Amino acid sequence: MDPHTAADWLLSSGEPAIRLLTRRDVLGKRADGDTGQVLAGAKVTALLSGQQPGGGFGVHPYRKWTGAHWRLVSLVELAVPAGEPRAAAAAGHVLTWLTSPSRRVPQTGGLALSHASIQGNALAACCRLGLAADPRVQQLAASLIAWQWPDGGWNCDPAATGRRSSFHESLAPAWGLHEYWQATGEKAARDTASRAAELFLEHRLFRSLATGQVINRTWLAPHYPPYWHYDILQALLVLARMGRAGDPRASDALNELQRRRLPDGRWQAGGCWWKPPTSSITPEVVDWGRSGPNEMITLNALRVLRATGRLT
Repeated sequence: MDPHTAADWLLSSGEPAIRLLTRRDVLGKRADGDTGQVLAGAKVTALLSGQQPGGGFGVHPYRKWTGAHWRLVSLVELAVPAGEPRAAAAAGHVLTWLTSPSRRVPQTGGLALSHASIQGNALAACCRLGLAADPRVQQLAASLIAWQWPDGGWNCDPAATGRRSSFHESLAPAWGLHEYWQATGEKAARDTASRAAELFLEHRLFRSLATGQVINRTWLAPHYPPYWHYDILQALLVLARMGRAGDPRASDALNELQRRRLPDGRWQAGGCWWKPPTSSITPEVVDWGRSGPNEMITLNALRVLRATGRLT
């Protein structure tokens, strides 16, 4: 199966969002008229199921992986349209939690110890939903800009020296601030996101600056959903959205991504952080595919390859 046949496989998906995103992002076709079908998809329906009047889902917004925060990110990645009232209600529920005066960010050596992936994912999702003008969204963006470390990233580890940020905590803020810049034209957000992109690119996305060796081999394997975890596919996807995945320093990661393509042209998950919806331990709301060729991973890999001119 060549990449184009892999796209045909995605076009046969039972999830309307995957079909839409394949047509738009892989095949370069207009898909504006298909957005209404997205809400009828089984995954989108499940992600919105059980919503309560306040926008939440009966658990803490950050409850893994059934809280509103995680559902919200998955919904926007499945192309839920801006202005969708149930998604907007979930976003409002998350924003009320994140901007509560009771939330404090400790410091070390004058640097914020922030779980910036939370704000970054929420910022990106809210911007995709058309909520960038909400003062609470503006607060998220301003906080991330203020919390950025000198090397371009963010960190939450109390043991951190201040010399190096966390890749896990830095990727989502880069995405969120890029989305905020696109929605508002705020140059400070653009510049902060660009500095974060440089952090990943100077490491060639997964290599030590000192030795050139792989920092963490789990980063080489694709996962979906990524949640707050870092891997090279999610990094390449974010960089592609920023127009930076074609940088020569991303070549090693692109080569690794292509090396992991199955003989039939698709990709599979290199591991999962979630359990099926029937599990009693950190279940997901939907089944994203724990084994075999994976639709979302294949979609994202093809998106990256198209963005970098490697989809042939």
